[in-house]
Amino acid sequence: MNIYVGNLPYNLTDEELREAFAAYGDVSSAAIIMDRDTGRSKGFAFVEMPNDGDAGSAIEGLNGQPLKGRPLRVNEARPRPPRSGGGGGGGDRRPRY
Repeated sequence: MNIYVGNLPYNLTDEELREAFAAYGDVSSAAIIMDRDTGRSKGFAFVEMPNDGDAGSAIEGLNGQPLKGRPLRVNEARPRPPRSGGGGGGGDRRPRY
């Protein structure tokens, strides 16, 4: 199960996040999402747990609990909505006569 974790402290590491969830079962991955321009945490992460029962327990056990002074928001991750095609380059938009 893929789990969304929000309201993370900005100084939290992937390993610390993994440890928090490992108390509830096996963790396949734990990745804090970083801003590609600044390299700083965006304050949320995704954790994958192979066992849905363990994942459910982690969601119940960690949601609202403080981690480094901030109450976590933990729930099942929703699939990313498809992006609308924005496509193409600018080009010259002046009317042609």
